[in-house]
This record gives sequence, C-alpha cells and structure tokens, in this order.
Amino acid sequence: MNVDKQLEILGRGVVPKIWADMKGPLAHKLQRGKPLRVKVGFDPTAPDLHLGHTVVMNKMRQFQELGHHLIFLVGDFTAMIGDPSGKSSTRPPLTREEVLRNAETYKAQVFKILDADRTEVAFNSAWLGALNAEEMIRLAAQYTVARLLERNDFRSRYQAGRPIAVHEFLYPLLQAYDSVALKADVELGGNDQLFNLMVGRDVMKEYELEPQVILTTELLFGTDAHPDPQGGQLVGEKMSKSLGNYIGVDDPPAGESGMFGKVMSVCDPLMWHYYDLLSSVSPEQLQALRQGHPKQAKRALAMEITSRYHGEAAATEAAVEFERLHPASGTDRGIPQEVPQVQLALEQETVFVSRVLVDAGLAKSNSEARRLIQQGGVQVDGERVADTAELRRGGEHLIKVGKRRFRRVVLV
Repeated sequence: MNVDKQLEILGRGVVPKIWADMKGPLAHKLQRGKPLRVKVGFDPTAPDLHLGHTVVMNKMRQFQELGHHLIFLVGDFTAMIGDPSGKSSTRPPLTREEVLRNAETYKAQVFKILDADRTEVAFNSAWLGALNAEEMIRLAAQYTVARLLERNDFRSRYQAGRPIAVHEFLYPLLQAYDSVALKADVELGGNDQLFNLMVGRDVMKEYELEPQVILTTELLFGTDAHPDPQGGQLVGEKMSKSLGNYIGVDDPPAGESGMFGKVMSVCDPLMWHYYDLLSSVSPEQLQALRQGHPKQAKRALAMEITSRYHGEAAATEAAVEFERLHPASGTDRGIPQEVPQVQLALEQETVFVSRVLVDAGLAKSNSEARRLIQQGGVQVDGERVADTAELRRGGEHLIKVGKRRFRRVVLV
C-alpha cells in the first residue's frame, strides 16, 4: 500500500496534535519501503482487559495488516515497579509470580485481536534484568530531576508533599531503554503515556539511534458518556471497571451483561467515537454508515465488536436475542426466556428495594442501588419505583434494572 494510504489509515484515532507532529517523521520512515519495528508495551498489573485497553491494540492490528513488524512487549520487569502515570501515590509492588500470571491472561485476550503468528512477544526482563550498576547509572544520567518533575503526576505529588520513591523516577527511563534495546521505529500508547514515550525519543538519541515515532490514541469514553447539552461535545469518564461503564473483552456475547447489548445501549454520538477508536472499517465504509440510519450503524458496530471476540455465529445469536428483547415497534420490552431466580431470607417483614438490588446481585452497594432507582432505571413487576419503596415478605417479584438486567426474586 502506498504511503499516503497508509497514513490515512494510521492517523485515525490518533490525538490530533501528536499526529500533526509525527505524520512527517512517520511518512519519512514509511518511504524507505521496509517494515517498521512497532513496539507496544503492556505492564500486566491486572488480569482483565476492557475495550478501553484495546484502542491501542486496534492500532497495533492496523500496523500488522499493513505488513509491519509488531512487538508485543510484556513489561514483566517494569510491572514490578508499576507505571506511576496518573497516580497520586506509589503503587504497591507486585511479585514476579503475579506479573507472569497476569501476562498469560493478557496474551490470551490480546490474540483475539492480533495475529499471534505474526507478532513477536518480548519480555523486558531480558535486558533490564541484565543491566549492571554502571549501565543503570549511565541510563539515569540521561535525564534530570527537573525534567521528570514536568510530569503532571510527579509535579502535583511533589507540590502536595506526597512521597515519590526514587524507583518511580526510573520508570520512564526503563521504558525508554526498552525502545533502545528493541531499536523501535514506532511506539504506540494511550494519551496518558505521552511523557514516557517522549522520554524514549530523547534517550534513543543519547544511544545514537534514530528517535522513534510516537503515536498516542485518544482515551475511550465509558458507555455512560453523553453529549453536553451546551456544546454538543461528548462528556463523561473514560472506560473503567471501577466505574461500571465498561465493556469487557471477556464479557459474554449476549444476555443481560452481554457485549452486543452494551454496544447497542450507547448514545449515537458515542457510537461514532467507538467507530473511530475500535472499528476496522475503511474510511469509505465509515462514510457510508454515517449517511445511513444510526440504528443500522450501531448494529453493524455491535456485530463487528462481538464477532471479534466471540465469532460471527455467537454475534448473530446475540443480535437475534437483542432484537427479540427490544422490538422495533411499540414501547414494550421483552423478557428473556430464562431469568435468573434468587431467594432472599428477610429478617423483618419488609425490605427496601435498594437492599434487594444489592442482595440479588443487581447493584454493588446501597448507594449505587439508590442512584439507579433515583435515575428511573429500576422496575419492579413492570413499574418504576422510588428509592424509599419497600417489598414485603412472601412476595415474588420480577425486577428489571436498566434495559437488559432481570432477576426473579422470592422473599421468604
């Protein structure tokens, strides 16, 4: 593929300012006509991935499909430090056993996106663990404390009097040395990795290597993001398991917490944001989708994402199930053929609905349950309830939370 066409594909979803700075250097590297060495590092500090993590992985896949050499770097050495990016305190250290266990889960999930046969997997302990004291001092000499304190998280912690451990200062330098060891042409990362990636460019010069091109991707909004009524721009938190606004890589294809239904539930502006950052459709296909009906575009996106992680057959079944539960005409919403049933033993004659939601596994806490009720997202036997509503012992109720989550609750 010619250089201009590659640039058109690779520029999608990249932070505009970074693309403006790096498009020229990337074009220069591409014009040589040789496969680029594209490095992406992941510290396996936790075992599970959601679609927010896959934004960079989709960019990895684009490079791979264009014939470039992809290096999936497992930061088994740096994970024992923990990336301090965005952190207000020192991370607790992980054991090597924890890191390696998480790394195996990462690889299983990552290769749902990447071609395993065409991906080089490297572990940075191979070279970082071999650095002697003299080499570590030489690396540390490449950067000043003043430059490191330019990072927002370090600066804010320093100004607030919160401790910064010396090994945290080493983290961006060790990540930079990964690029030296791998002779990377390109490094990819989320926009929160910008400082670390820039350090890599500086350190490569000190080791007499051509600086890597860096491309940072936008952070993915969570499923609850919505347009600002004033300016129309999307507002909301980034996708996060702790906030509950995520679509997990290992989510089931269908059902009350299914991948297909979660994609279908997002608002239309957020759908186009997901197309930009998650989809592999061509620019021409995307333009055609924008000219059609939003519901059809959303269904196509849900099919693409669900097929990627579960296969086309499972995605088709999920679509059929979703359409049965959400008919195109009327306002009724279907009930799944199989609704999980729970039996709750009451200590008193009555119980608040919010407490039932928690005990039935429909909310994580009383505060979350009350919030769901106050937002009008909870129905008991087809009727919305107030946050002061109570249920009596001896009753059996069908509870619905949101659009897809059901429980049949028996109170004894």
